[in-house]
Amino acid sequence: MTTPNPIVHLPTTPVAFAKMNGAGNDFILIDNRRGMIGPEAAELARRVCHRRLGVGADGLILIENSAAADFSWRFFNCDGSLADMCGNGARCAARFAHLNGITGVVMRFETLAGMIQAEVRQDEVAIRITPPKIVAVDMALAVSGGTFKVDRIDTGVPHAVVFVDDPAAVDVVGLGRGIRFHSLFAPAGANVNFAAVKAKGVLALRTYERGVEDETLACGTGATAAALAAARRFGWASPVLVETASGRRLTISFAVDGDGFRDPWLQGDARLACSGMLSPEAWND
Repeated sequence: MTTPNPIVHLPTTPVAFAKMNGAGNDFILIDNRRGMIGPEAAELARRVCHRRLGVGADGLILIENSAAADFSWRFFNCDGSLADMCGNGARCAARFAHLNGITGVVMRFETLAGMIQAEVRQDEVAIRITPPKIVAVDMALAVSGGTFKVDRIDTGVPHAVVFVDDPAAVDVVGLGRGIRFHSLFAPAGANVNFAAVKAKGVLALRTYERGVEDETLACGTGATAAALAAARRFGWASPVLVETASGRRLTISFAVDGDGFRDPWLQGDARLACSGMLSPEAWND
């Protein structure tokens, strides 16, 4: 006997929201401390993040209560999948919390990847992300587009970093999808970053993001992974600057710890684009 799918109850009244972006990675943010949005959040994310039928965004961020920190979040990719961490989203969440009087300029908040420390610096935010894990270096990976040397680094979410001569010449969606769904990364998959050296301590980066299943204009945890991979590969000192596909720069600072790294900080813009009310028509069938 099959179990019927549960009925999803979406909100029936307008919901206040803000639209923000970090280096071009855009998000819908909602203060959910009163718990008006519950288990239906994944379906809500799929609908309001739709670029044609909703507001449009790479993800939905719900700011919620925490007994251990200033607040906690639930972060959903635009396909409704729950994500452990998002660097650009975390910066937007921190500035949203500060702008709405939830916190001061210094704060801590809970994510599925661990506790995040953040500091709001005018329209920029710096976040201290969870300790990175270098899984593999110079790993040969064969996909339909060829065989590539890949560095695997977990910066709260899994990343594959591929160094190329020119990111502009890369088929980010086609090649990125092939690497993202490679059996080596199963079942969760990985975000895929194509990095090139522009100058000492400066990278250009394009990223294919799982959950969005497309190239995004920026990826904060991906920029951190690429910066640490470059620091290890080329012996660069902190900080490393990363130029994203949006043209905005992210700054990654870190301390070297033997063959690895500790105390990674990601700094970049977190801009408020607009705020208003989401109508139930945005998610009703």
